[in-house]
Amino acid sequence: MQSFLQETNKPDRQINLAKAALIYAKYEYPKLQIQDYLTTLDIISERVKDSLPNNLYPLKVIKTINHYLFKELNFRGNTSNYYDPCNSYINKVIDKKIGIPITLSVIYLEIAKRLNFPMVGIGMPGHFIIRPEFENVGIFVDVFNQGEILFREDCEIKLQEIYQQPVTLADHFLTPVSNQQILGRMLTNLKYIYLNSQDYPKMLRIIELLLQLFPNHPIELRDRGLLYYQLRQWEKATADLQLYLSILPTAADAQTIRQLLQQMR
Repeated sequence: MQSFLQETNKPDRQINLAKAALIYAKYEYPKLQIQDYLTTLDIISERVKDSLPNNLYPLKVIKTINHYLFKELNFRGNTSNYYDPCNSYINKVIDKKIGIPITLSVIYLEIAKRLNFPMVGIGMPGHFIIRPEFENVGIFVDVFNQGEILFREDCEIKLQEIYQQPVTLADHFLTPVSNQQILGRMLTNLKYIYLNSQDYPKMLRIIELLLQLFPNHPIELRDRGLLYYQLRQWEKATADLQLYLSILPTAADAQTIRQLLQQMR
């Protein structure tokens, strides 16, 4: 099996987002056939292509993708069990046709890419949307909500609905994110799902993948060290926590980490 590191250790635009997501899914679902799901995305894209009008205006392309994905195939956002880990595995989202904003967006991005209609991910706080990769296009797509078309003002309203308070939409909230950042966000979702369910072995596997994406990321090193501590693997815990302190010696939790290291000694 091609490794996650091998797929993601490339210039960002060369990372095959769907393939990378399927590679990490294969750790959870060993019988998963990666090529089968890539072929499914190819087939969906061909069906959409057959329905495209002659005039490929961005709005028309989006509406055509929306119709096929959400009306004919019945893809939808999982509003009843948002934190089900299946929502963060692309193969299960394709199988069940149900997911969370970022995984549904990845499927949409992959279809758009196959149609030579470039789109980019937008990692707003608390929500994930996409937009066409054209300068000053001014429209966004909320894939979780059946491909709802948004303008900048709608994005601000969306944030206010999420946080239940007035929020000013800062420009950087709408900055496109890289493929690495998208994968990192998907894996981070899983990390906290497994933390909340206290499934530490699976959480450890996800942190290992995050550290392949972002080597020596201090927060991931700290969290892996704390996880090793929970698993009573003292040497590994000590190594990670010491490295964390060497990178962030004045971190807010530095004193707590030093006390923990002292206890392990």
